[in-house]
Amino acid sequence: MKTTTFNKRNAIVFKHFNRKGYSLFAALGKVVVIGVLAIPTLTYAKADGIATKPAGENSDSLSFGEQQLDEVQITGSRAPLTASQSAKIVEVISRDDIHRAEAQTINDVLKLATGVDVRQRGGFGVQTDISINGGTFDQITILLNGVPLTSPQTGHNAADFPVSLDDIDHIEVLEGAAARVFGSAAFSGAINIVTASPQPSPVGRETSRNAKIQKSHSLSGTIGLEAGSFGTFGGDARVSLSPTNTWGNSLSFGYTQSDGGTDNSSFRHRRGYYQGNYASSLVDVNWQAGITSKDYGANTFYSARFPNQYEWTRRYIGSANADFRPFFKEQNWLRSFVISPTVYAHRDIDHYQLIKGSIGAAKGENYHRLDVYGASLNAHFDWLLGKTALGADIRKEHILSTAYGNLMDESEWKKISGSDRSYDHKGDRTNTSLFLEHNILLGGLTVSAGVMANRNTGLDNKYRFYPGVDVSYRPSDHWKLYLSWNKALRLPTFTDLYTSNAAQQGDVNLKPEKNNTYKTGARFRVNGFSLLADAFYSRGRDMIDWVYETAESKKYHALNIGKLDNMGFNIETKFNLSELLSDTYQPTTTPWLLTLGYAYIHQKHETDREIYKSLYALEYLKHKFVATLSHPIVGHLSASWSLRWQQRMNGYHPYAKLDGAIRWTERHYQLYVKADNITAHRYYDLGSVKQPGLWIMAGAKVNL
Repeated sequence: MKTTTFNKRNAIVFKHFNRKGYSLFAALGKVVVIGVLAIPTLTYAKADGIATKPAGENSDSLSFGEQQLDEVQITGSRAPLTASQSAKIVEVISRDDIHRAEAQTINDVLKLATGVDVRQRGGFGVQTDISINGGTFDQITILLNGVPLTSPQTGHNAADFPVSLDDIDHIEVLEGAAARVFGSAAFSGAINIVTASPQPSPVGRETSRNAKIQKSHSLSGTIGLEAGSFGTFGGDARVSLSPTNTWGNSLSFGYTQSDGGTDNSSFRHRRGYYQGNYASSLVDVNWQAGITSKDYGANTFYSARFPNQYEWTRRYIGSANADFRPFFKEQNWLRSFVISPTVYAHRDIDHYQLIKGSIGAAKGENYHRLDVYGASLNAHFDWLLGKTALGADIRKEHILSTAYGNLMDESEWKKISGSDRSYDHKGDRTNTSLFLEHNILLGGLTVSAGVMANRNTGLDNKYRFYPGVDVSYRPSDHWKLYLSWNKALRLPTFTDLYTSNAAQQGDVNLKPEKNNTYKTGARFRVNGFSLLADAFYSRGRDMIDWVYETAESKKYHALNIGKLDNMGFNIETKFNLSELLSDTYQPTTTPWLLTLGYAYIHQKHETDREIYKSLYALEYLKHKFVATLSHPIVGHLSASWSLRWQQRMNGYHPYAKLDGAIRWTERHYQLYVKADNITAHRYYDLGSVKQPGLWIMAGAKVNL
């Protein structure tokens, strides 16, 4: 029998706690455990995320009411701020969103983000260009647990991630220039991949502070296998081991191979990833290491004149970072103080053949080895006048190549392993950045202002300053308003500067790109529904693109193409239909979830250079519409669907793409069938690279 409740009770939210004898919880005479949901974002994202349930469990039960816990830490500033305090718009793609999506790769997940443009050159994201708000693939920073992976050689390989979807806790997307937060590479935005923590629980940290550390051996893992169209098959495995409540480790491996679905697009992809962490009362330490290995037919990836290109890439990454909390007596004017050192490095190796099997520089074969290593020291403190952060980062970028950089003396040549050739060119530059930021918090108002001072030896060794201001105001629990201005600069990549082959010609005299981004937006949220709308204006100068200068051109040239302004808006809505339409909805059941997103961009270009055809910067997405729906079918059977329609400028035809997945989910295993491009529409994301038709994959995952 249905009972009407006349006296509805709102949840009581405690925002401040202390240990005084007269405090409420102390007066109870009992130990009260308070759970805090932590979502570290971008700068402060470590390997401890928001996911707590195994992938096989029903995690679709999160309601929008639960997302209104505004004390979670979700910010794009250098000092950690909670969601209610944050002055920037950061889109979070949660583990639940990833679990529901019909995606095969991280790149597939990012396609569903409204303001993100993903241009793939092959199936399974074998090579992908990712950009934000009309920018190019070289204009964003990509991070893994807050550690930059961006390649100064080329952004084409920046998405070579060593992690799989099962490793990920959530993905964060920040749109717009953010140099004062993430450095000069964050020209038009940043994307951070945050992996799931190998630690079983944050309870261990409190245990280590107040009592002897107790052993809590925790071992878990997942194994997955799948196969499908075009001779595709592969698998992933992940294991987590926590020998104590303060130590955690996880290790994962993956392999995929396929015929590719189009001519000369077969590939093999191997990856491995390890992460660990340690937590105590004084310090939290996180470390990670990973490797990716890809071999693939590159079809017409870089020029339609050469349909039989080939490439293999290798990436090795490693980093370690810590948060030190020195003991000090809390004062009225100083409440917290944290010092955070980080060291990081990655090596990218690239072997490219313009014509597969043709050897030698004269036939378009090149080798490159890029080394990036750096260190940073950051500190932030919470004091009487707000939250202040300061830091410094120094990064060395070094390339050995058969084509990129300056020609070395023959005595300096370095033998290339597995080849009779040697690296005979090299390039070096050192990037130094200094950061200062202060955040003022007054009720529902947050003002976050900061500046980056940057010097690069590849330019002129002079410091340049890139300021920014972000403001947010929360008039009520349902509304939040945003306004920001940020400035950024991007240096040309080694590819922009030094490429010289039958299809492309770089220019060592390229100027760095400059950008001012203005952004405003509003967020509205109630139980079962949320709306985010924002508008932006990006004012670019000395922008870099690869172009045909005339109709007779046979090579793409790297040029500063003048002034390029991008302006547009994004709208995204999310509905929990089960919560909105049913009075009896329970969060433990699988809900009907619907998201709708639309992005529009208008571009204004002014130049005194003759340009016949653009390869990247002028090929922006004018319209993008995304709709996703996930829903239960019966029992443990559920389905998810995504529809993406987009129109790209510069001669591309608009297209619509429909994907779907059906899953049977039990506590310890999952069976699924995924269909990519259900209508088998043959479309182009980039150049003359035709994308595959219907691609069906079937697989199983087991939770150990």
